[in-house]
Parts: sequence; C-alpha cells; structure tokens
Amino acid sequence: MSVLVSMAVFALAASISPGPVNVVALSCGRQFGLGPSLRHVLGATVGFVVLLLFTGFGLHEVLRKWPLLTDLIRWAGMAFLLYLAWKLAADNGRLDAQGTILQPSFMNGAMMQWLNPKAWLAAIAGMGAFVASGEATLIWTFALIYFVICYVSVACWVYAGAFLNRYLHNASRIRMFNRCMALLLASCAVSLLWI
Repeated sequence: MSVLVSMAVFALAASISPGPVNVVALSCGRQFGLGPSLRHVLGATVGFVVLLLFTGFGLHEVLRKWPLLTDLIRWAGMAFLLYLAWKLAADNGRLDAQGTILQPSFMNGAMMQWLNPKAWLAAIAGMGAFVASGEATLIWTFALIYFVICYVSVACWVYAGAFLNRYLHNASRIRMFNRCMALLLASCAVSLLWI
C-alpha cells in the first residue's frame, strides 16, 4: 500500500505546483468561470495521463535515442507559452467584450501538456521512480491515480481563478491580472532555456 501512497504524493506534488498549465487554468477560471474551464481541466488531465502511459510503455527510450525530439518539444513548448502570454497581455480587460485569450477547450488543455516540459519531466521521473520494471499493472495503476489527482489539482487552479473574479470588477484590475499571468507564462517559457 505504501507504493500507492507514494505515487499519490508524487502526483499531487507535480500536479498542484505552479506551472504553465495551472497558470492558464487560473486565467481561464477568472475569465470564463468554473463550468466552461473544466474542459481545459479534463483536456490537461487526459493529455498528461496519455503522456504518462506512453512514457511508461517506452516513449522515454525513443527520446533518449533521438535527443533532437526532446529539443523540438522544448522549443515548441516555449513558442506556445509565449503565444499564450502574448494573448493574455493583449487582453484589454473590458468586461463587456469577449476575451482575447484562447477559450478553454479539451484540445488546448491536452496540447499544453504535450508541449510542457514540466509534464515530460514528471512523466519520466514518475515512471522511473515507481514503474522502472515496466510492469503493465503498475503503469495503469499509476495512470489511474494520476488521473484523479491531476484533475482535482488543475480544477483547484480554475476554482481559484473563478474566486478571484469577484475582486476584479473593472478593466484596469483585469488588465493588471492578465499581464501578471502573461508575465508568469513568459517566465515559464524562458525558464525552459535552462532545462
């Protein structure tokens, strides 16, 4: 039973900690509310679990043999994060207009995980720590645990954004919030240079 608890603790630490997916979840919750933003949560969760399963069943070996693929993923992730940061920074904060950031969607949430080096590191580290043997039952168990914890963790960020919306009643506060989120996303992108 202690292996399952260790898997759960690892999943919680990796899923709840700040990162690009969670920053976007916070922004989506603020701009679109809890209900619509759950599409992003489900997409991010499914996207990560599929990445985790692929890693557990051998994708990490492919990346080790062809390190250029790892670099391509990192650069694509940086470009995507900078694009999202630009969209957030460009938002005018008007309450009566549709926002300029991407609508929360299943595909955007899933794609963010595949372009997120934090997700790749968590998948490789988690599989290496708990399922180095490659035992299929353990891989599926870890994926199931991760699914539940990842969904709840990202949903907490969405909820926090929806909660913050109560305090963002004018365009200037919304612009300031969006620009802070854009700065955090751009910082995440720049930090990928040192991975």
